[in-house]
This record gives sequence, C-alpha cells and structure tokens, in this order.
Amino acid sequence: MTNRSEGLERLADAVRDRLVREAGEGDGDASARIAALVRREAALLSEPERLELERLVAERSFGLGPLEPLLTDPSVDEVMVNGAGRDGSVWIERHGRIEPTAVAFGSAGELRDAIERILAPLGRRVDEAEPLVDGRLADGSRVNVVIPPLALDGPILTIRRFRRRGFTPEELVENGTLDAELRDFLRACVRARLTLLVSGGTGSGKTTTLSALASFVPDEERIVTIEDAAELRLRQPHVVRLEARPASLEGRGEVTIRRLVRNALRMRPDRIVVGEVRGGEALDMLSAMASGHDGSLSTVHAGSAEEALRRVETLALMADVALPHAAIREQVAGAIDLVVHQRREGDGRRRVVAVSEVVRAPGGVGTRELFALRDGRPWWQAPLPPELVARLEAGA
Repeated sequence: MTNRSEGLERLADAVRDRLVREAGEGDGDASARIAALVRREAALLSEPERLELERLVAERSFGLGPLEPLLTDPSVDEVMVNGAGRDGSVWIERHGRIEPTAVAFGSAGELRDAIERILAPLGRRVDEAEPLVDGRLADGSRVNVVIPPLALDGPILTIRRFRRRGFTPEELVENGTLDAELRDFLRACVRARLTLLVSGGTGSGKTTTLSALASFVPDEERIVTIEDAAELRLRQPHVVRLEARPASLEGRGEVTIRRLVRNALRMRPDRIVVGEVRGGEALDMLSAMASGHDGSLSTVHAGSAEEALRRVETLALMADVALPHAAIREQVAGAIDLVVHQRREGDGRRRVVAVSEVVRAPGGVGTRELFALRDGRPWWQAPLPPELVARLEAGA
C-alpha cells in the first residue's frame, strides 16, 4: 500500500469517527452527510481522491469495510476472515481454490464493527455469552461468526456467497461435474420418482447438484423445499419455500427443520426437498419418503455412499423416539433409492464420483454401485438391475 493510500485509509477512519459523533445533528441522508464531511475535512484533496475517500467512509460506516470489493466480485464463492491487523488474515475461495488476499482489517475493533453491521439487521448478536452465531444476509449468503474466547486469534468471519442463479444440469456437464450420460440417467431417476440422497463433504457442491436434480421435477408437481438457510432457487411454477428460524435474542421462537418437515406433510406436497439432513428430522423425512412421498431429494455430509446411509441412521436415532436400530435401518432401505456421491478434487473441481443403489442386505442395508469414476473415466454397471430398469421405463 502506498503512503497516499495509507493516508486516505487513516483519513477515512477519522471522518467516519466524526460522522458517528455528529449522528443526528444534520439533515439529509447519510451519503449527503458523508460528502459534506469529506468536503469540509479534505478540501485540499483532488476530486478523484475525495470520491475515493467518500467510498471508504461509506464502507466503514454502513458496509463491510475492506470486504466490499470481494463481495462484489462474482468470481468469489467464499470469504474467510481470520482475525485482523495482519497480512494474510483474509482468504477467499475462487473457482474451487482457496487463495490469500491483500485485504485486511486494521484492528479487531474494525472487524467487530463490520460483524455487528451484518448481524444487527438479522436480529442476532454475538458476545462472550453467545460467541458463536450463524446468519443469512439479505442476498441469501450464509454467515458464520466466532469470537474470543473461542477464537484465539481474534474474531473469525466466514461468508459463503449465494448465487442468485444456480447452475443448470447442462452447465454442470460443461463444468465437468457430471457427463451427459449421467445427467440423462439422473433425469430419468427423478422423473421416475426415485428418492435421491446427495452425499459429500463440506464444499463439495451438494446443494448445487441438489438444485440441478430438483430442476428435473415436472412443472405440474407441487414442491416444498425446506432449508436451514434458503439457497435453492427452483424455476418450476409451483414451489413452496420454507426456512428454519433460530431462537430470538430472548431464546424464543425457534422453528427447526424437523418441525418444518412435519408441517410439510400437511401441505399436500408431491415432492419434498430438504436442503440438508443434519438432525432428528432424518426420521421424519424417512417416514415421509416411505409413506407415499417418493421422489423426494436431500443432502447429507458423508465421505461415501455407505457412510451416508450410516449417517442418516445415526441422525434418525437423534429423534428420541426409541425405535430399535433395526427398524430405522429398515426405513432407510425402504425410503432411499439412490445415493449420489460428490467430491471436490484437488484442482477445485466438483465431480459426481459415484451413484449407488440402496439395497437390503443381511443384517441391514447396503449399496450397489451403478456408476463410478475410475481413474477419471466413467464406469457403468451393465446391465442395470432389472427392477431399476422397470421403474425407469414406467416413469418415462
């Protein structure tokens, strides 16, 4: 940073402090007050420098400070702030790769101010009594904040950007997430009302693939989407979107995913799409899928198709219904038809690496691989199981 830039940064801090002290004293909107302060405090600067100073003051007063350029860059998928006051404290994910930036907050106080500006409109707060908080920005981006004493090196802010227009199945083929043959197979599965579970690790692109799969649902069907933070943007004409709600500052008013799944059953859905299964709602979802709401879709964190089924079993046990483990396994076997497993490769690409059929096995439930990437090349089981072929033909 040049001496001139550093001087503008310091001057922006001083003008912002003056703006705070004079709050309520003048008329006009905030932009006009900032412009007037800049003319008064920096009259000797050139016109371009005064405009830049106004932008810096506005960022510090109402925006997210040095993060603003990153959040307006459409190629940035995630912003990660690891404390303040040092180089290398702000990282981004771009095109599937994590990279450092030259951006930094000048102090922990400046970073806390930005965090408060994010949380205030959401009705959330973060302090020593509640040092962890999740939220969603107005544009749908997801926010996570961790502050000391849990964060040892200062406040941690993570923003996962929201794409207003999700990827279409055709774009996923172009990106290499799946090939055309697999896209057509999954389209036939969704049309035939098979229940699909998308599994993968954090950042593997599960929600993106879920949205693409949901786009195959016919327009005449009623779809109910249930999410912790609304990310899905389906284009069918009859979509009902539900979003969970955290507890208020007083600890009241929480509405969980599980409660929304139960309520969705009373809304006459043709399909239920659960953004991610992560708790006791797994049991309600399995019950719905096994009792007439076939063709539903969801995602789960897991490292493989087999692990995905075990995780769903474990989450269903969290419902505190005291069902035998064998009964839950039977529900898993009867409710889920296919597991679509996705992985983020070392080069940042997200790829569907396996599609497995859920089958009953001695002592529980198992999987039978139908598709896999082997040494980067697609492999298909040939022929497909006759029961599966019959369902696909019936749904064509």
